[in-house]
Amino acid sequence: MRLLLIEDNREIAGVILDYFEAFGHQLDYTADGRHGLELASEQYFDLIILDIMLPGMNGYQVCRELRKRRVTTPVLMLTARDTTDDTLQGFDEGADDYLVKPFDLKILEARVKALVRRNSPGAFSDSLVYEDLTLDLGNHSARRSDQEISLNPTCFTLLKLLISKAPDLVTREEMMYAIWGDEPPDGDALRNHIYQLRGAVDKPFKHAMITTVPKVGYRLQPAH
Repeated sequence: MRLLLIEDNREIAGVILDYFEAFGHQLDYTADGRHGLELASEQYFDLIILDIMLPGMNGYQVCRELRKRRVTTPVLMLTARDTTDDTLQGFDEGADDYLVKPFDLKILEARVKALVRRNSPGAFSDSLVYEDLTLDLGNHSARRSDQEISLNPTCFTLLKLLISKAPDLVTREEMMYAIWGDEPPDGDALRNHIYQLRGAVDKPFKHAMITTVPKVGYRLQPAH
């Protein structure tokens, strides 16, 4: 998972960073609300862990502005205040879950995984299925209509992302991060990979599934 942690308590942030990175997850971190808002708006994350009491902008304001900008990344709010009004305000501003400090790191991890799974149902599955497409994550194989599809590793990664989000949109930024991380190449290399993917997934079949959303990204469309 790629997570964004927005937390101004350095000690708490350090514990969270160490815990999740030990399991191989990638975390970006900031202690400032405004900086967190910009990171969350401009980059792809599987989930945002957001403290409420922050400098610059508080967590409620950050979450509200994210939803205004149509950023749908799941948000898990952290707070030291355990009151009904605080909890309800967090949900009203667009948060997906709420955890009161101090908390058990295993509980935090379970909440994070549950939210990511809810947002991307195939995130922790051994296989992904959409319409007549099946992706086996264990042996990196793909099939459509019982016909095997040959995919290179990059195309496999792109198809995995498309199926896990289908039929919702996958942005170009999400795709580029999935392939190249924080160092995408110059030019429009992504378009070339999409061309290759279409050649494998759509060209041999009557119905084309990969659809372009101009200037935004791509999605899989159903046969009917």
